Amino acid sequence: MTERKPPGVRFETWIEKLIREATDRGEFDDLPGAGRPIADLAEPHDEDWWIKQKLRREDLVVLPASLLLRKEAEDALVRAVRARTEAEAREVIEAINHQILEGTRKAIEGPPHNLFPFDVDEVLARWRDHHPAPEPPPAPVAGAPPTKRRGPLARIRPVLRR
Repeated sequence: MTERKPPGVRFETWIEKLIREATDRGEFDDLPGAGRPIADLAEPHDEDWWIKQKLRREDLVVLPASLLLRKEAEDALVRAVRARTEAEAREVIEAINHQILEGTRKAIEGPPHNLFPFDVDEVLARWRDHHPAPEPPPAPVAGAPPTKRRGPLARIRPVLRR
């Protein structure tokens, strides 16, 4: 499309001619989204539509540092309660507590985060509520013959008897 508009021809007429010629040559045949409705056509015009689409597509979050810290604190609390071990839960809470103290000590951008470090013992108590301790094996009955323990490979290897 390097040719110039001829003098005396209206832009609208000239552009329509160029589009018609390109259509005749088949230059629009393999465009992505061909035949599908245009998304968000009924939505009001937004100048930043492409930025918002990119953020959604890339699953990115753009928040001020203080709001991001709030979100990270909420996520850390959930991760701590869902942790596999108590030590892992403690590690998650201690890491977010460090971030909260750093955010309080430094002036970070955004509204005040109003966060205080989590009480580690309280969070671990919540973790214990969600992860009850396994029941101990039953005690052997007095006078009963001892049970024979089989190793983990006993199920795999056939026992050969003569």
